[in-house]
Amino acid sequence: MHLFRMRLILALIASVTIVSVASTYFDVLAHRHALRQELENRTKWMGLSIEPDVQGPLAAGDSSALAGVTQLLRAGTGALGIMVYDVRGRVLGSAGPSEVTSALGHGVTKTLEKGTEESAFGHTGEWRWLEEVFPLHNGRQLIGGMTIVVDAGYIHEQDVDLWRRSFWRVLALVILIVAITAGMVGWFLTRPMKRVTERLRHLRTGHAEKTGEPDLSLFSPLAREVETMAESLKAARAAAEAEARLREAGERWWTAERLAVHMRDRAGSSRIFVVSNREPYVHARKGREIVCTVPPSGLVTALEPVLRACDGVWVASGSGDADKLVVDGCDRQRVPPDEPRYSLRRVWLTDEEESKYYDGFANEGLWPLCHIAHTRPIFRAGDWECYQQVNQRFADAVLEEMAESEEPVVFVQDYHFALLPRLLKRARPDARVAIFWHIPWPNPEAFGICPWQAELLDGLLGADLLGFHIPLHCHNFLATVDRVLESRTDRDHMTVSRRGHFTTVRPYPISVAYEGIPNVGADGDDPAAEERRAQERRSLLSESGVRAEQMALGVDRMDYTKGILERLTALEQLLEEHPYYRERLALVQIAAPSRTRIPSYADLRARVEEAVERINWRYQTAHWKPVVLIERQCNHEEVRRWYQAADLCLVTSLHDGMNLVAKEFVAARDDEDGVLVLSKFTGAAMELRDALIVNPYDARAAAEAIRAGLEMSRADRRQRMQRMRRQVMEHNIYLWAASVLGDLRELRLDDAEGMDLSRAESISVS
Repeated sequence: MHLFRMRLILALIASVTIVSVASTYFDVLAHRHALRQELENRTKWMGLSIEPDVQGPLAAGDSSALAGVTQLLRAGTGALGIMVYDVRGRVLGSAGPSEVTSALGHGVTKTLEKGTEESAFGHTGEWRWLEEVFPLHNGRQLIGGMTIVVDAGYIHEQDVDLWRRSFWRVLALVILIVAITAGMVGWFLTRPMKRVTERLRHLRTGHAEKTGEPDLSLFSPLAREVETMAESLKAARAAAEAEARLREAGERWWTAERLAVHMRDRAGSSRIFVVSNREPYVHARKGREIVCTVPPSGLVTALEPVLRACDGVWVASGSGDADKLVVDGCDRQRVPPDEPRYSLRRVWLTDEEESKYYDGFANEGLWPLCHIAHTRPIFRAGDWECYQQVNQRFADAVLEEMAESEEPVVFVQDYHFALLPRLLKRARPDARVAIFWHIPWPNPEAFGICPWQAELLDGLLGADLLGFHIPLHCHNFLATVDRVLESRTDRDHMTVSRRGHFTTVRPYPISVAYEGIPNVGADGDDPAAEERRAQERRSLLSESGVRAEQMALGVDRMDYTKGILERLTALEQLLEEHPYYRERLALVQIAAPSRTRIPSYADLRARVEEAVERINWRYQTAHWKPVVLIERQCNHEEVRRWYQAADLCLVTSLHDGMNLVAKEFVAARDDEDGVLVLSKFTGAAMELRDALIVNPYDARAAAEAIRAGLEMSRADRRQRMQRMRRQVMEHNIYLWAASVLGDLRELRLDDAEGMDLSRAESISVS
């Protein structure tokens, strides 16, 4: 850095000097030219004024008179010298220093030959002058010439003075610029470079703490690259440590790296294609910039390692207002933006298609149909037609993307694309197609409400593998197929044969990206940790203007299936029957807005706000209120803070395929404390058996479960949380992805009649 600074300073000194000298040189030339021009003009006026005094004696040939006249004129004009010549160039009269007059005469010859004025600057010894020669006429006849010599020494003196002043100015500039440059290099280059060096040293030694970016603001691209490298190295180090722990633990636990290696080995030459309604990266305008964000989604966490490892393709609808600006001519973009590893293909939907396909058929029809939460499903013929059209649009996009792929693997997500498996399989029988149904599957009687149940079932049975969260949903699906379609259903092996195609149905409980290892042997009592959690709880509640000793937490979308109203009723019951918790317990309900264009969701929001207002009005005091309602989308870090500060988490869904909030809460509790109150109508209740399982419709029982959780001993809380954390750890999102895609690769794409059922039976069940 010191050598760089010296080189920079020397280069600046040389540059400033060269530029200043060149500038001064041209200034001197311009100044000299102006002074000379002014001197020439004055000399010409002088010559014209004294010509009559010389012409008379010259015309008369009176040499003695001319000698006297030149002396008088020199004294009167202040000229350095005056000389008069005849037409032959002989000197007739002269006045001035001999050093000057002896050096003259060159201009006279030209003047006498051409009859024109001539001028020239000259110097000898200490003298510098301007020689101006005038032709003299008697009428039209040339009779001689006159030379006037004026002192021009002051021009040289002013040139020297200008150079002298320029030297001191250049010197001052050099000193000033060097000082400023040295300071700027130190402040804007040396300090940030030291920060980068320190950052890289920390990376090398394994202490990669997050560095603030303000000191690197002038080098934001470098700062971003350093931070990206830091995160990559940190992740690589963590992955290596995790792999070492996994080997030590008998390789029971899955990581993103293990999933990537697993699928790279299993996929072979096959390329993997994922289809979902929601895209993994959203580009939106922020002022004049385009910002890329990652929506909160467990799918992105689960499937990105697979797509990165296999250079796959993710097909999704474009939802960002700047998405169209970043795609190529085929609506593709390489992602992630910082380290492109796979392709994102966007499908563009119109507002009408969004309204009918997504809001209408998918979320006003299929969503309430599958979630038995006493909300009437609405089916419209126009919505169904649009649903079919959008499924065909996505099928066309996927088929276009996998046109050059042999034996592609396609993983379709959720109820938005029930028709897609059949459309894909019909066009590409060699493709391996799986679809995962992320919501519950109701019993045949409930599903029979749908006017197009046969078409939906036929579309799903185009898949080679169909996944649900729990076995109950698999059995409900098989029972529905048995009742509606002509097919051969094997309940023992959970398979369906229809029109020569064989579909395997399996439960795959989805989970979260929990990569830690349960600290089972740790000390159960940590007063410092308790105090930190209490302080964080007080800090979070104070931001909402509430003081409370204990905190319950609900984290949901504003959805009628989540049991938010039932949760509020249970809290009200608790405060009514157990006044002790008044001014001691606060419920923080995070309710992210969802599907706001659908009337039933807008109605739910109004009812929730009314219930919160009623309960708070009934019980609140000056510094406390029982319910804090947060109606906005919170990021992962915010939610994690709430999870870690809460005494208990309330998951009271009326019907849920899994409900990942329960698992997120467990994964976040690295202090191995806290209580989970969980609805028995969630898929998570089958795995997290150490939660306090409740019926959300029974307000009194739910209230008692909340009280029991708040009064549970530290040892009991810790023991329950340890078991739940181990369950989530051993069955995380990476195992889910590996199970689905691994089983799909193991399936034989034989006709139903020739399918080896023993092979189907051997497929692992997660």
